[in-house]
Amino acid sequence: MIQTDIIKQIIFLSLFLFLISSCAPDKPTTDLGDVNAKDTTLWAISNRTIPPPMGASEIFYKSIKSTTKPNPVPVMSTPDNTEAWKIFQKKRDSINALTALNLANSTKVRIEELSMNGVTVRQVIPIEVDEVFAKTIFIHLHGGAYTFNTGMAGLIEAIVLADRLQIQVLSIDYRMPPDHPFPAAQDDAVSVYKKVLEDYPEYNLILGGTSAGGGLTMSTVLRLKNENIKLPSALFAGTPWTDLTKTGDSYFINDGIDRFLVLYEGVLEESALLYAGNNDLKHPYISPIYGDFSGFPPTFLLTGTRDLFLSNTVRAHRKLRDAGVTADLVVLEGVSHGDYLIVLDAPESVASFLDLKHFLKDNVNNDFK
Repeated sequence: MIQTDIIKQIIFLSLFLFLISSCAPDKPTTDLGDVNAKDTTLWAISNRTIPPPMGASEIFYKSIKSTTKPNPVPVMSTPDNTEAWKIFQKKRDSINALTALNLANSTKVRIEELSMNGVTVRQVIPIEVDEVFAKTIFIHLHGGAYTFNTGMAGLIEAIVLADRLQIQVLSIDYRMPPDHPFPAAQDDAVSVYKKVLEDYPEYNLILGGTSAGGGLTMSTVLRLKNENIKLPSALFAGTPWTDLTKTGDSYFINDGIDRFLVLYEGVLEESALLYAGNNDLKHPYISPIYGDFSGFPPTFLLTGTRDLFLSNTVRAHRKLRDAGVTADLVVLEGVSHGDYLIVLDAPESVASFLDLKHFLKDNVNNDFK
């Protein structure tokens, strides 16, 4: 299992990921109270005091208590040209790549690089595979706002999933902007998925990921469904980016509170525009919340009360349930975006992956076992 020293390194590196400066000049922060102040439908709330979440576990409480107030300035600073974006990406990806390598060494998972239909994938194999998952493959789509975490940098979650679920994981290193906007990432996901279906016809397939990976999971299923391709047995949508527009209560309520994403403006918004290219941000294959969820596989969703994507997640959960889909929603107290992948030794994180493991065991078809 994951060692404490590696966990601490992940916490440190991840919390300061957004503090890496880019080549672009700083942009002023936004304040809901300053926008159209004469509009009485807007609530101008300022000088809020947010204490650490006293209802969270001691580990999470101490972690958040030791975190300074999120600084919007670094995440508001974005590169202003393609080459600057590539430099920005490499700087940030180098941190996560090192973290993934250390995590792989700590958990002793085995990583093999493969090519499927011309797409680079990495197979992550744990020391021991749970017998229930003997003929199951978890196809992983990494997060990173569709613009970060190429190569080894995209494997942190894949390693955690392989280790904690005791399952074989196949992580897709999909193409990303600025060189490859939509639909490149989805094309790669569909291509690899079809290849796995072809190569492993007797296996149960799970599709999932966190953030952009969760959004890409759901949009990929929309496309698989529309193309009459056999769907996965189950899905994992960790705080999924289901709406790339600033639509949803938590984009405003948790503005400046989420200690990882911090706010929509800046890196996140620019990444959304880079990914969408010339396409509408509300296209269902880009923002899957606008698609038809009927017939979706059983889906496990995970978020936190301080998550900027809390609304993205609960809206998706409600829409899945309204469509008659089996869907479990876990909301963690005090947790910001993807914190369960940062404070890995917290009881909330441990319990979340255990919940996910039980959910997948209950919903995969084990006729081939």
